[in-house]
Amino acid sequence: MGASTVALFCGLVFALLVLHGVDGSVTGVSTRVVGSGYKLVSIQDLKGGDGVVAYLEVIKETPETLGKDIKRLKLVARYQSGERLQVHVTDAESERYEVPQMLLPREGVESVESTASSRKLGPVEKKGVLASSHPLEFRYIAEPFGFAVVRKSNEEVLFNTSSPSDAGNGKPGFNNMVFKDQYLEISSQLPYKSALYGLGESTRPDGLRLAHGRQYTLWATDIGSWNIDIDLYGTYPFVMDVRDGGLAHGVALMNSNGMDVDYGDDSITFKVIGGVFDFYFFAGPKPLEVVDQYTQLVGRPASMPYWVLGFHQSRYGYKSVEELETVMRRYKEVKIPVESMWSDIDHMDHYKDFTLDPVNYPVEKLRPFVDNLHANNQKFIMILDPGIKIDSNYSTYVRGDKLDIYMRNATKHRYVAQVWPGATNIPDFLHPKSQEFWSTEVAEFYKVIPFDGLWLDMNEPANFCGGPTCYYPPEIEVCPQIDECCMICDNTNLDRWDDPPYHINSLGVHRPIYAHTMAMNCEHYNGIRAYDTHNVYGFSEGLATYKALKEVTGKRPFVLARSMFLGSGSYAAHWTGDNGATWGDLQYSIVSLINSGMFGVPMVGADICGFNFLTNEELCIRWTQVGAFYPFSRDHSDIHVGPQEFYLWETVTETAKFVYTWRYRLLPFFYTLMYGARMTGAPLARPLFFAVPEDPRTWGIGDQFLLGTDILVSPVLQAGQVAVNPYFPAGVWYNLFDPKEVIHATANNSFHSLEAPLDKINVHVRAGAILPMQETAWSTAEARKTPFSLLVALPPESDSCMSASAICDQVDIATGELFVDDDDQLQMEIKDGTATYVKYQAFRGHGRYILTANVTEGAYALKKGFVLQTVSVLGAQASPSSVLVNGVAGAAKVNFNNRDSSLTITNLNLPIGKSFEVSWDCTTKVALTI
Repeated sequence: MGASTVALFCGLVFALLVLHGVDGSVTGVSTRVVGSGYKLVSIQDLKGGDGVVAYLEVIKETPETLGKDIKRLKLVARYQSGERLQVHVTDAESERYEVPQMLLPREGVESVESTASSRKLGPVEKKGVLASSHPLEFRYIAEPFGFAVVRKSNEEVLFNTSSPSDAGNGKPGFNNMVFKDQYLEISSQLPYKSALYGLGESTRPDGLRLAHGRQYTLWATDIGSWNIDIDLYGTYPFVMDVRDGGLAHGVALMNSNGMDVDYGDDSITFKVIGGVFDFYFFAGPKPLEVVDQYTQLVGRPASMPYWVLGFHQSRYGYKSVEELETVMRRYKEVKIPVESMWSDIDHMDHYKDFTLDPVNYPVEKLRPFVDNLHANNQKFIMILDPGIKIDSNYSTYVRGDKLDIYMRNATKHRYVAQVWPGATNIPDFLHPKSQEFWSTEVAEFYKVIPFDGLWLDMNEPANFCGGPTCYYPPEIEVCPQIDECCMICDNTNLDRWDDPPYHINSLGVHRPIYAHTMAMNCEHYNGIRAYDTHNVYGFSEGLATYKALKEVTGKRPFVLARSMFLGSGSYAAHWTGDNGATWGDLQYSIVSLINSGMFGVPMVGADICGFNFLTNEELCIRWTQVGAFYPFSRDHSDIHVGPQEFYLWETVTETAKFVYTWRYRLLPFFYTLMYGARMTGAPLARPLFFAVPEDPRTWGIGDQFLLGTDILVSPVLQAGQVAVNPYFPAGVWYNLFDPKEVIHATANNSFHSLEAPLDKINVHVRAGAILPMQETAWSTAEARKTPFSLLVALPPESDSCMSASAICDQVDIATGELFVDDDDQLQMEIKDGTATYVKYQAFRGHGRYILTANVTEGAYALKKGFVLQTVSVLGAQASPSSVLVNGVAGAAKVNFNNRDSSLTITNLNLPIGKSFEVSWDCTTKVALTI
């Protein structure tokens, strides 16, 4: 929930009136700065031979329109573990701002040691190679200096800052590199056919792939995500590049300053308004390996409580506790499980953090409501905004005042912003006492209302005004329109921080960077300016909130945050912000959640049925169908539009009951994917090209997604649409809801036309998968108590393979895994009896089947009494006469469904915490060797 549309429009008009300075073009790709670049003057090897330290000097200074060139630079190139290469460039003489280590710990370049003497550069030496056993190779040209990153296995150049004219192709040269105090520019050559992804966050009608001729601006902005092709809440300077043959690599620029990134036909150019060049290159070569290597650097995704996977209900505009009670009661009446109720700023006393409205949300009413939720194994999540109202009678403000943890402006006075409560100060989460402050406020409020998670909104940080100095006119006591600026702001004499020489293309109109946020000359306690830290402010608040929840509850924290940066996924989940109730927004949501997963934030979702604008029945049906398969599934809407709870339309109610029954059955599958994300960074929701990167037809598919490797979701995303034409990776795919519908996909027959009437979403399971499942229930806690089942998907068995004497050597294999743990523990990890991991395998040949379970750390599952009761097998051809459990005939019951060729074995009663073997034979007895 952000500022009103009216306020946003006024901000845009203001922005257009004040444009001046040096900018790129409003549309398309802007021009580059003309310059001669730098030359290499000395180079030393790092001790151990894993890199070099080099010094560069400017050849000829560029015009001073954007400032003076920094004359001498220091470059460090080094190979790191995780098949990662770092190239770091900074001022050789003076320290420059870099992303704070307290937010994103990593090995600093100041720790590197070089050999004693420099390598001499002969008069004819032009090129150099840094050799290593690493899969990537760093190469350089001395003058004008340029470097390249090469994949050694095939000599493919992945990143190349050298001028194309150096290669003799006749094209105009790059600038090689520009490095000024407030403007850094560097370009790399790219093949036209490269498929690029990333550079978030924005809403993109172009689709999943980055589009040639586009400029992508990275600047954390409070604006509705229904606005397309502009900078939104998060900033992720990360690119994944997929080339011919499906080989992928990644590039991250560890820089939190504002930037424009121009993607041309044959190049990509980074234009940054401060900091340093700190590039990390990830070798891949598979897309999942790129994400693995990237999250090794920025941090693995946060461990999530199990309950986060349930369905969540929210609205800005629930006016009282009684309305919350009514909503929960009505959901129960229609038998739709609701995991949690969320509270927007409605519960606050005049919109002040850590307070309750004494009339509509008095503690004597809200506390029993929350206690009742907890008695029913349900949760309550509350919102926080960073702005703290300036009020000497407000205890939170007073405690922050005593610790002196608020941001200050250039005159060393407290910076005054305006958000929902009026005049506010903004906490400095880089201050050494800020954690004490934030943890105290969370703890004190937790004593009043024992919430289960915190929701961080407006943390770009948002400000309804903007400028270095703002104040309320004496005649204004209360702002008549709380989400519009009522202060007077003097923006006539801006300094170089609020008015830098290069204006990034914010909102597509080069809006001043101080607009709708704090002034850029605001300072943290250590003198670092908001100019540098703006894009990590949300990160800093998210980290402080995560630590506060951990201290207060002693349990695994849940934080949902709007403004994110590289590494934020280690502490927070994300929603895609204030979207619109439009078919376009439904389409864009798929790309947004795929991108978020690639950025290391796998627990992500969009507001189902749309946050802003009035939704409609058909849109809400289709959105509910796909929203049930988002990693994070929440219905949320705006106070200015009508309510949209699922029970308001009979058709939406029936749709929700069906799809959420399946979501709750699949909770063990989702949670196991979350464990995989925690271990390797692998997203829950993935693009099709993750499965088949070698097929260029998948590179642009942004209207389908995979859950892990085994479930394919192909939703309807347009009004009136009753059929879809989805892509299927080669293999056999079963309709999850009706297994008699089978897709046989080949490399030459990948797209299949499918019916999709209003009451149907196409969801398919891959043959070769084993899905762990449980029964649906009113809450995830209750669902966890139900017996487990396995869905084993094998290819349809041919009649010719049923005979023991048939010549049919194929052995079909399916695999799956299950992770269960005590989710009160802080981390998802297999140790100390708090978690159990099971690897399942199924083998079939000549009508004989073997299903095995191999257990790691079974004590936890045994203690909880988890049992596997049912195994359902797709692709079967006949019913066995008996089933052997660990070689012994037991009490298992068998049912064969000829309609969908499925075999169901029940009454197994197998402990999840013990390894087992279940076998059966649908023909004469012939041993199956595995």
